Amino acid sequence: MADIVDQQTRSRMMSGIRGKNTKPELALRRALHARGLRFRLHSRKVQGRPDVVLSRYRAALFVHGCFWHRHHGCRYATTPSTRAEFWRGKFEANVARDSAVRAALLNEGWRVAIIWECALRKPERVGPATDILIVWLRSSSTEVEIGETDVIAAERR
Repeated sequence: MADIVDQQTRSRMMSGIRGKNTKPELALRRALHARGLRFRLHSRKVQGRPDVVLSRYRAALFVHGCFWHRHHGCRYATTPSTRAEFWRGKFEANVARDSAVRAALLNEGWRVAIIWECALRKPERVGPATDILIVWLRSSSTEVEIGETDVIAAERR
């Protein structure tokens, strides 16, 4: 199947996709700050340059886009039909890098949280997602992943 836009337009569209300070990331940061948590952003001192670093909890938070980081079972983790091999390689490299960064941080004694974009997409879900994150921060658990289904389950409680 051919792309519905020309190559120049597609290139311009793709170059506009942000790597940091995305809408989900900003929403999470606002919610964390409103709850009194203070943090560093994209710290170069921490492996993988996490989106948010909470030194007090020795926690690294990553806000992952479901499409780019392949959130398993998520409706937003689609694969484009054009240039499927290119995309497959790109996605596999992203997932491998995420896994390596996560393992390195855990080995260095950091706690790692992955907050998926789908959990923060709707404004009314940001609060429950942040609540889950705060409960995790106060626990002794080293890892947590928060997706849309986790937030929906928390809302029902």
